Amino acid sequence: VLELLRGVQRGSEDRRRWLSRLRLALQNKETQQKFVRLDGSIRTLIGLFTSSLADVQMEAARCLHELSHSSDPAVAEACLPVTSYLLTYLSGHSVEFTELCLYTLGNLVVESQAARKQLLPQGIIPVLASCIQSPHEAVLEGLGYVLSQLLQAKEAPTEIIPLVLDSVLPQHMLRLLCSGLKAGIGAAVEFAWCLHYIVCSHAADGALLSLRALPALTSLLLDLASQIPQDAPEGLELLVCPVLRCLGNLLAEETACAAQVQDERLLLALFLILQRFLQQHPFLIQECLWLLNNLTADEPFFCSALLSLDLLPALLQLLPCSQTAAVLVLTVLCNVAEKGPAYCQQLHRQPALPLLLPTLALPDPEAVGQCLELLHLLFLHCPEAAADFVRQGGHRALEQHQSSPQLQERARALLDMVGQPLGASAFA
Repeated sequence: VLELLRGVQRGSEDRRRWLSRLRLALQNKETQQKFVRLDGSIRTLIGLFTSSLADVQMEAARCLHELSHSSDPAVAEACLPVTSYLLTYLSGHSVEFTELCLYTLGNLVVESQAARKQLLPQGIIPVLASCIQSPHEAVLEGLGYVLSQLLQAKEAPTEIIPLVLDSVLPQHMLRLLCSGLKAGIGAAVEFAWCLHYIVCSHAADGALLSLRALPALTSLLLDLASQIPQDAPEGLELLVCPVLRCLGNLLAEETACAAQVQDERLLLALFLILQRFLQQHPFLIQECLWLLNNLTADEPFFCSALLSLDLLPALLQLLPCSQTAAVLVLTVLCNVAEKGPAYCQQLHRQPALPLLLPTLALPDPEAVGQCLELLHLLFLHCPEAAADFVRQGGHRALEQHQSSPQLQERARALLDMVGQPLGASAFA
């Protein structure tokens, strides 16, 4: 390691070759630790990084990038003197060099709170706000990476997100995200996660809503769903996931905003996405159902649309997918049933009861509890559903829960509603 450093320091014509050898050596964790402990090592690298020779500068940047990958806090801390230079070079003319500086910054931000604390007063947010107007896809994707790492920091809600909201970054992220993927799917994925982290901070919903984030993200989801029947871009599910989450969480924070997205096509888009990704990417099921739950929670429009578009059979088919999916499907059905007798009668006309009986036998108390809640609403608003339930042997399924402290009271209340005493025989 010492020989490599001396080779780099000699200033010979072979300096670039020595830097190249150093870069390969720095891919090793132990070498990284030994290198930063050598006196003058980082100072030498920074000197070459700021060199007027483009090939030497690029090779030094690659060495710094290798160091930034280290998970050792001591290595990240040793790299702190380079942060101001990295920011300065983001306005450079070489796309490859700018991209390298961005990923080096992003790696340092992940590993070191000290780096984050240093970069904020150095003006990283205004520099990124300037950089986001770059026409180059690779630069935008690298910028999205840096920003997403910053926004995940534990101090982000108080120290970073307010600075981001005061900049032009949110409006440009939304613009690039919703511009038909012209910026490239990699950049779009990064910006979608950035918006998700901002929404999760609970400090920015008003700011995002004033930028009309809800209608913009709704339009994007419709566009993404329209691409599914044709040749969907590879990795589309990686973009769909944070977009679904952004929409679902914005609606969870501001339930009154569902009126901004009253469009039946949104439900069709959700079920298209479910159908397309059900087998290959089942993690998207709960993302879609979480959004569907928040759409139907306080909004009769989407409950009516779910029924009028005949989407209930497709929804009921998701019950056996997983326990999480079962809870969310049942919650959506409860949202519909809460709207009153007309909705419950339509639920009853669908083959819902036969599918609910196996749910009562699940080992998950949350799913069973949600199923009991749905049955309560159905029996309350649609007495014929209670009679059908008994005919199908449903009271026996309820009796299984008479010894469960969590479910006993609700099971007893439902047996009372259907006129079956607790513990009665099957022929009672």
